[in-house]
Amino acid sequence: MKHIAISCDHAGFELKERVKAILAEKGYAIEDFGPATADRMDYPDAIHPLAKAIDKGEFELGIIICGSGNGVAMTANKYPNVRAGIAWNPELAELTRQHNDANILSLPARFISEETALACVDAFLTTNFEGGRHAVRVNKIAIPC
Repeated sequence: MKHIAISCDHAGFELKERVKAILAEKGYAIEDFGPATADRMDYPDAIHPLAKAIDKGEFELGIIICGSGNGVAMTANKYPNVRAGIAWNPELAELTRQHNDANILSLPARFISEETALACVDAFLTTNFEGGRHAVRVNKIAIPC
């Protein structure tokens, strides 16, 4: 069973709860990094703990959600072992896994339907990294120390 990390801000709360329910029905274990309510909050407060866990290898994959998908992705991508990709259709969710080895899917709750979001999640979780020529590029993403 895959263990999926999930987090959001207030704009993504309703979608996060729906995604969690669907993933649980499919047999996934979900670790919810918050928030616990739809009250206004600052997305970095919920995204940093999830991104740290992915960075450390505690979870293989994560899903993050905010209004545009941008703020949460920017926050998550500050961690060296995180590759968060924004998707607003299933094809992009698939490509971010296949070509970029994304380990976090970022969804723009205010710009996609629940149906599309769930299709993105399914594509992301069922697609593998192709490696090969893409691995060369992915290995160049992290800032050299």
